[in-house]
Amino acid sequence: MRKILVGVMTLVSLMVPLQASAEEAVSSAEALLHQMDKASRELSYELSYILIKKNSIEPLRYRHAVQDGEVYAHLIYLSGPPREVIQRGDEVSYFEPGLDPFTINSNKMVAPLPPIMRSDIDALTGYYDFIPMGRAREVGVACDVVRIAPKDGARYSYLLWIDTRSKLVMRADLLDRDGEPLEQYRAVSYVVNPKVAEVLQSLEGIELPAVVQLPPQPQAELGWKVNWLPQGFESVSHNRHRLILTERPVESKMFTDGLFSFSIYVSAADSFTVREQLVRQGRRTLHSHLLKGKEVTVVGDIPPATARRVAESVAFTAGAVSPAGENTP
Repeated sequence: MRKILVGVMTLVSLMVPLQASAEEAVSSAEALLHQMDKASRELSYELSYILIKKNSIEPLRYRHAVQDGEVYAHLIYLSGPPREVIQRGDEVSYFEPGLDPFTINSNKMVAPLPPIMRSDIDALTGYYDFIPMGRAREVGVACDVVRIAPKDGARYSYLLWIDTRSKLVMRADLLDRDGEPLEQYRAVSYVVNPKVAEVLQSLEGIELPAVVQLPPQPQAELGWKVNWLPQGFESVSHNRHRLILTERPVESKMFTDGLFSFSIYVSAADSFTVREQLVRQGRRTLHSHLLKGKEVTVVGDIPPATARRVAESVAFTAGAVSPAGENTP
């Protein structure tokens, strides 16, 4: 009996250092992500990279600097029709082919950048594990590799290569639930230099489009609710509107966990509505199905199985007003 007790105590004593080591590794991965977040927000740098999707490769260049507390950033598409995004403080201007240039009040540009660069790391700790994966080389420099994996398995994950010196993201792979890449951000060159701020400061003298005054979005009470969401997803907007081309009335809600997002659309079924549809293109999933005479559609950056479960959890409230303006029995 004494030999068994001694063996158990020895095994426990060996496991404690292993557990402590694992906890320290996770803590170091989280600390590294905080350093990455600080570097991407505060450094003056230029980053050229390619965005690789299933059927396309898009080259881009991103410049960033902070001058007198104001953020200056410039993203330009390096192939195809001229396209660029300029951020100057809390104003972001968009120049897109076929559209008149416009500016909106915002502190973030909507552009193809790794989402982790604009996420709240502390908020993600409740829903994701940060797993150190060792070191590797990317763009000719040593990088720490970190995996951001969902704790519930109901969303995608990221594999990041972070420069050991600058702490900037050199590569970001978006992975599906089987670990297969859906898209990749891969740097091809970068520089960290105060002179980048001097280049961007020239944006101060450029006349940008006037700020568009967006009409207030009514946050209407909708006649349905969602009974299941992956942990951490919260509603950030909901409204009623009509589709521009068809004038079809639609109710919608948008959800995000700080890293990924999706929207739910509910409209009255018509002759074009199919009983069920599932389409995935890269990171984007579309799932729709019929429910009590309504078409419920989930669109966003979540796996197909998750989109299906979210759509099937939609429930209509008694006496609610339908998207077409009729009372739901």
